[in-house]
Parts: sequence; C-alpha cells; structure tokens
Amino acid sequence: MYPTPDPDPFYAAPSDLAALQPGDVVRTRKIDTGFYLGTEGWQVAFRSTNSQNKPVLGMTTVLLPVGVKNPPLVSYQALINSLGTQCNPSRSLFNGELQDAVGAMLPIGRGWAISVPDYLGPTSAYGAARLSGMMTLDSVRAVRKVADLGLADSPVAIAGYSGGGMATAWAAALQPTYAPDLQLSAVVAGGIPADLEQMALALGFAPHPGFGLAFAAAMGLEREYPDRLPISDQLNENGLWFREFTHDACRRFLLFHGIFRNAEQMAASKNLMNSPEAHAVLRENSLRYFEGVPTAPTLFWQGRFDELTFFDPVAEVVDRYCKAGAPLQFRPHDIAEHMTTAVAGFVDAWNYVEARFRGEPAPTSC
Repeated sequence: MYPTPDPDPFYAAPSDLAALQPGDVVRTRKIDTGFYLGTEGWQVAFRSTNSQNKPVLGMTTVLLPVGVKNPPLVSYQALINSLGTQCNPSRSLFNGELQDAVGAMLPIGRGWAISVPDYLGPTSAYGAARLSGMMTLDSVRAVRKVADLGLADSPVAIAGYSGGGMATAWAAALQPTYAPDLQLSAVVAGGIPADLEQMALALGFAPHPGFGLAFAAAMGLEREYPDRLPISDQLNENGLWFREFTHDACRRFLLFHGIFRNAEQMAASKNLMNSPEAHAVLRENSLRYFEGVPTAPTLFWQGRFDELTFFDPVAEVVDRYCKAGAPLQFRPHDIAEHMTTAVAGFVDAWNYVEARFRGEPAPTSC
C-alpha cells in the first residue's frame, strides 16, 4: 500500500527522468517561507536513485538567510518517521507536522543556508536507509547547481538525528563511492539506528510503545523492496486493515495508534522473521554491515542506554571507522531517553560544524 501521491504537479516525475544524472535539477520554484522569519525559500526537484538503482524524483526545500551572501550550506535530514507524502519536509515544514522544525532552523540563526530533503523518496519508504543516503547526497548536488541560490561554492555540512541521523550517516558512508564529486566539510549525526535487523528481532511479537513506528518501517521497506520483502503477504485481516489505516500517516498518528498494538495481532504467521531475504534486506539497510567508510570530518553521538536505537552497533561502526582512518569524533551520552540525547548532542554538533566551516582541523577520538 503506497501513499496517496501529492496532487501538486511539481512533485510529478518527468518522462525523461532516466536521461538525467543523479543530482541533476528537474525544476525549481520560489516559495513563501511563512513563519520562518528572515528567510527566503526555494524548492528543488531533482533526479535521484532508489535501492534498485532506478531513477526517482527527489525533493528538497531550501531556506536562505536574508542579507547573507554565499552562506555555508547545511543539509538537515529532519525527523520524518512517517508514511504519508504530507509528512515530508517539503510539506511538513509548513503544515505543523515536522517535529524538529525549530531545531532545524538553528543553522539559519548562524547565517547558514539550510536544505531539508524529503529523503524517504517519492513513496515515503520509511526505513530504507540506503535510499535516504543517496537522496541526501543528490539533494545537495542539486541545490549547488541552482544558480539563483548562489551556493555553488559554499562549504557543505550534513546533519540529522534518529531517522535523520541514519540518513546522514548513510550519506557520509556512501559519499566516497556514490558522490565522489561532492566534498563535505562536516557530518554530524546522532541517535543512529545502525542495525535494523537487531531492532526487528528485539521488537519481536510482544507489545512495544514504538510498535507504530516499527510497523511503518516494515511497510516502508516493503514499498522500497516489493519483490524481496512482501510483508503484506504475512499480514492477517487485522494487519491489512492497519496497513490501510496508516498508509498516509505521520509520526504522531503512528505512535498513538500503535501504542496498544503489536505484531502478534497483525501477523498471519511468524515466518517473516525466518526469511533469509528479509534478513538480507534489513542488513543491506544497516550501517553496521555496510563496508563504506566516510572520509569527511564526522561527529557521532549516541545515548548509551537509548531505548529506541541501540548503542552497541554504533560503537562497532565507530570502531571500524577509526581503524580505517576516518576523521571521526564519537561522543557517548549516559542518557536513556532517545530525544533527550538529541538535545544534549546538537549544541556540540552545531559548534563542530561551525569549526569545520572556519577551516579548523577536525578533532578525533580514535
């Protein structure tokens, strides 16, 4: 079950999309930035790539600080965690749905431009981490090509937390091979879901307060891998109803309606987690198992006792990156609550970005 397509023709893929290269601009438009005072805004549609290496249309929203020439650029991967197109930043920045809209605007206060991509792609494939990394990189490529924005020579940082942290971390790891033409001055990511397989096995069939988001991630992955991950075939009547009920839902709706539900109520059988193909897809979207190593200056932070995204996989990724010579700084936080760790880490993260924009050498904890 796919999301209802956005009715705005700006979101429609052109017939010649395959003739374009990843990061090529399809169309642009100037927008009213509403209550984001001191900014002017643009939206950029661009060519990107999905997990089957097929061309797809991407979208990002750019806010420029008024009166600042040639500002640095931050690509901020927001907290989407949703299945509906109206939940993507190009819509949710302006309809009140985006949970971290205020935090996303902090770079504007420092005189930086910000790009907020719809990194889940045109089908809102929540959970498709590799896709989100490619979408992020192509959004930056496209933004730098739009002459009206004046960002062609701007230094670039990418940033995000939780699902946005996953997209950011994947973009950093993919960049050396997928976008070697793109130089990143800084990468900051926290609360990273680095092992989707571990998270799925830990959730199991028991009740869990995050079940709504876990179900949404399963549906998002099915959208991205329909032939390899036919999860709907494993749902009972109740599960198919819940899939229909949530196919356009945003984060708060999913959390509220998932809190008293669990996989036991939705599944026709427990065979899915015994499927080698399901495990393969989960691993292909888990940073823990991806061999790529970022070359850009990188800061990760993670709660040691985070109840939603586990610490150990991130620590393992950090150790591997360090052994490979990545310029990485890792900051664990002795915090359990997921969003508290976001607040605790972002102050240092933005200062880290600012230091890289000034040209200061990147510190390392390796």
